[in-house]
Amino acid sequence: MADQKQKELRKRFEAEAMIHIDALMRTARRMTRNEDEAEDLVQEAMLKSYRFFEKFEQGTNCKAWLFKIMTNIFINNYRSKAKAPQSLAFDDIDDSFLFGQLAKTKNVSDPEAEFFSKIFDDDVKNAINLLPEDFRIVVMLSFIEGFAYQEIADITNLQIGTVKSRLHRGRKLLQKNLWDYALKNGYVKEPQN
Repeated sequence: MADQKQKELRKRFEAEAMIHIDALMRTARRMTRNEDEAEDLVQEAMLKSYRFFEKFEQGTNCKAWLFKIMTNIFINNYRSKAKAPQSLAFDDIDDSFLFGQLAKTKNVSDPEAEFFSKIFDDDVKNAINLLPEDFRIVVMLSFIEGFAYQEIADITNLQIGTVKSRLHRGRKLLQKNLWDYALKNGYVKEPQN
């Protein structure tokens, strides 16, 4: 009987939760700014959500529930890890140390796709990444994932007014960060004196 219940739970989890893994990964990459850490964050969020999936109210917004779990994990764990300095013994550093560190963060399997993706959206990604963390998370959840104000408030444990304020201020910062991009690509013209 318990095996049957577990099978049904797993089937429901696969149908309702696993379909959101790409969206979680996209946001996790932006949150952590590191592919390996993003994968770890999503994996931890999926494990935790599976463990507590019996408590998920069927018929409610599963995607928002998953994002809330992932955001809480990020806030609780990854923020403190990111602030901890990396320690190295001087003897461990060789001539290729920097290249090795860069290679860890850039897992490129298709150089051509990497090249074309950089042409079109590196400036936009960089502008989003330049946002302070509190604004970046709200902007990503709104612009990239399409969550409504109330869903963002639920995911981030913020008041809806705080979400609106951060989104407004985040938009202003993003506009400022993208001004050079818009000038360079001809979307706007330099004002004439």
